[in-house]
Amino acid sequence: MSTTPHRRRPSLDRDTVIRAAIDLADAEGLEAVSMRRVSQALGVVPMALYKHVSDKEDLVDGMVDAVVSSFPAPPPEVAYAVGPSWQQAVRLRVAGARSALVSHPWLRRTLETRTRRTATVLAHMEAVSAAFLSGGLSPDLTHHAMHALGTRIWGFSPELFDESRSGPTPTRHTGAAPQPSDYPSILAIAADAKARRPDATGCDEDFEFSFAFELILGAVDRLHATGWSSADPLPGASR
Repeated sequence: MSTTPHRRRPSLDRDTVIRAAIDLADAEGLEAVSMRRVSQALGVVPMALYKHVSDKEDLVDGMVDAVVSSFPAPPPEVAYAVGPSWQQAVRLRVAGARSALVSHPWLRRTLETRTRRTATVLAHMEAVSAAFLSGGLSPDLTHHAMHALGTRIWGFSPELFDESRSGPTPTRHTGAAPQPSDYPSILAIAADAKARRPDATGCDEDFEFSFAFELILGAVDRLHATGWSSADPLPGASR
């Protein structure tokens, strides 16, 4: 009788499946991710994955959630500060998101093309919105600042607060969709926008483009006035 030990199959759970999918996407791009390829990487049959993810859409949502949930948060004294520290809180959160986008090149396009926002993505948007509001910015200004940041740094779509895109789709893994009360800052921004434009069905993309464009022009003009060059530090970056 042979005494050669049998190789044990890897222990599978949802996190293991998602981690394997992320590794595959990092190496070969999101196009390479399929149930078959992920199962091969884990040494199991494809059907084994369906105990942990419903389908590829659920798998990709899990990949996004895993990366977004890894964004570093500012220390509590900065994250929840009232007053001028809001700029540093936003800086640190956006820098963390930017770092993740660089480390996972597939993430930007994935965030842009997802039709629904998961609870984890909404939680990150809520945290950044809360940082603006805690600094005393109005919901109106915060709304447009989030658009300017979202489309250019995070890779989110322009319609950050479109109701048709904001809610996560419930699955057997994510459970029921979160309640609006889970995102008080986003709710305040949405309510303010609705009060200002009660008949609007979404955000005004032309206005958001012009808002961000004018921000850039104004900032460039201020740098020009000070004689700034790329050898100098960016204003405020070291705060």
